[in-house]
Amino acid sequence: MIGALRHRGPDGFGFHLAPGVGLAHARLSIIDLVTGDQPIRNETGSVQVVFNGEIFNYEALRATLQLHGHCFYTASDTEVIVHAYEQYGLDFVDHLNGQFAIALWDADRRRLVLARDRAGIRPLLYAQTAEGLAFASEAKALFAGGVLAPRIDLLGVAEVATFWSCIAPRTPFIGVSALPPGSVAVLESGHLRVRRYWDWSFDIDPELAGPPDEAVERLRELFLDAVRLQLRADVPVGTYLSGGLDSSAVTAAAQRAGQPHLNTFSIAFQDREFDESPFQRQMASHLGTKHTSVAIPSAQIGEALPRALWHIESPLVRTAGIPLMLLADEVRRQGIKVVLTGEGADEVFGGYDIFKEARIRRFWGRQPRSTCRPALLGQLYGYVENSPTRMGRLTSVWFEQGITEPADPWFAHRLRWNTTQRALRLLSADARASVDRQHPLGQLMELAPRPEARWNALGRDQYVEASTLLPGYLLHAQGDRVAMAASIEGRFPFLDHRLIEFAGRMPPAWKLRGLEEKYLLRRAVRDWLPDAVSDRRKQPYRAPDAECFFQAGRPLDYVAEALSAGRLRDAGIFDVAAVDRLTAKCRIGAAIGFADNMAFLIVLTTQMLHDQYVRGSEVAVKGS
Repeated sequence: MIGALRHRGPDGFGFHLAPGVGLAHARLSIIDLVTGDQPIRNETGSVQVVFNGEIFNYEALRATLQLHGHCFYTASDTEVIVHAYEQYGLDFVDHLNGQFAIALWDADRRRLVLARDRAGIRPLLYAQTAEGLAFASEAKALFAGGVLAPRIDLLGVAEVATFWSCIAPRTPFIGVSALPPGSVAVLESGHLRVRRYWDWSFDIDPELAGPPDEAVERLRELFLDAVRLQLRADVPVGTYLSGGLDSSAVTAAAQRAGQPHLNTFSIAFQDREFDESPFQRQMASHLGTKHTSVAIPSAQIGEALPRALWHIESPLVRTAGIPLMLLADEVRRQGIKVVLTGEGADEVFGGYDIFKEARIRRFWGRQPRSTCRPALLGQLYGYVENSPTRMGRLTSVWFEQGITEPADPWFAHRLRWNTTQRALRLLSADARASVDRQHPLGQLMELAPRPEARWNALGRDQYVEASTLLPGYLLHAQGDRVAMAASIEGRFPFLDHRLIEFAGRMPPAWKLRGLEEKYLLRRAVRDWLPDAVSDRRKQPYRAPDAECFFQAGRPLDYVAEALSAGRLRDAGIFDVAAVDRLTAKCRIGAAIGFADNMAFLIVLTTQMLHDQYVRGSEVAVKGS
């Protein structure tokens, strides 16, 4: 099992075997390179722990625990987990500031504890069988250990084709569960119970209702401290520099926190719609970093999909994670193991166009017959060549759906989910019937997390985004999995829970001021950045999609094989004729907008996932 995860920790293996329990760890050495090998134990050896991730406040927590009489035998962050559990019991997670997937064995109580960080940065999967419970960072370890045979979960595919990812605890594999973010699972006496110890909240603090000047200073202090903590490592640390506000702020803060000679990394594309390299160069020059830009052509994305999918272990709606995996390869080649990124800022501070779109649609909904209010939509999605706001009358028809139902808990997201769900029209008759028996497709969106009705509209929208897209897709397919494919640890200062909680208490106007996103954050970091970067509107990171899988009008060999009639019938998930029509459309460059591109990616990657794991195709995982 641990051998299947060697890419997550190529620096060594550790084991603890005792009656009824086995723990294994693959180490990526970052803190305490000499004595930090896992498992880590308490003084008597009755408590053993393995974990993936980092505890950023370990130095302060260690000092507190020592005052309580705990003795440490390593300098690692891992050991504070053991003693925090002894001191605080199952509430130990409340004292951790970090990103983690933890497995702790308490021999005296015959208790297994699994814990996952608040935002869901690190993955933690498990499977219950008649023989007991097995857990791992990735499903391939469960399959390698013979815990269960891989089978595609059709409802998991349907969830990906709605929310862009599965909603924990569901995964794309039958019998494999994901521990939800901010949760602890306890196995005792053969019984497993799961509880949520933390969740996003958007209750406004009345003390923050005045002028924002003091809040700007408080935000700057919290952000700098988050970056300072996340720079802790006994190996070199770099940053990703996309050219946008978030990664630029992280890089500038890292310099102010004591890293003057940073290595920065970015991706460049040939297509101007996706390329942000002019802003990347400007920011790198402004800060004087040692910058590396990796140019990634569409053909390379197509070639790398099999390897990326092997690591991601989920159908995909976009290719964006693949260039990030290739960028992580370059980071590793340069001898760097840790990178800080700007991920999470948009969820925390209201940065995405989906939040502005929802604000306009709610405004429009108060006067549904207005022709001026929907015109505001033209200010959105300017970075998209075929913007959905430039379709004339079709724009109004599309965006006016549900505008008179502003209390709908999923108001902001239904249009996105409807777009992605078009892929479900390609299901085979048998697959459709199977999904409808488990949960009718028409009710699938009711599975999404429901925000508190008392929250303001932006808070409700942020909660859904942070509970679905962030952990299931961004931190998974564009985060942990593609970084760990190259044995790189990504860190996310904007997801420090103190920042999340502070922003959650802000008035919505401090995040989205009119149609200006991340208002307070911009004020907090404006003096650190060039005007062209600090004033720049949000351009989400994207990469070319369906075009990557065709050359000279022909599908790549593995694409043709995965989408052949024989493979489609063997998997039984998609309708052969419907897939043929979509493939032909993509082959001639006639794919229309997000819906066609997403549908093609979902079909292709689901088929490949079936080939890699269920059929065990060696060709499908070449280069993994």
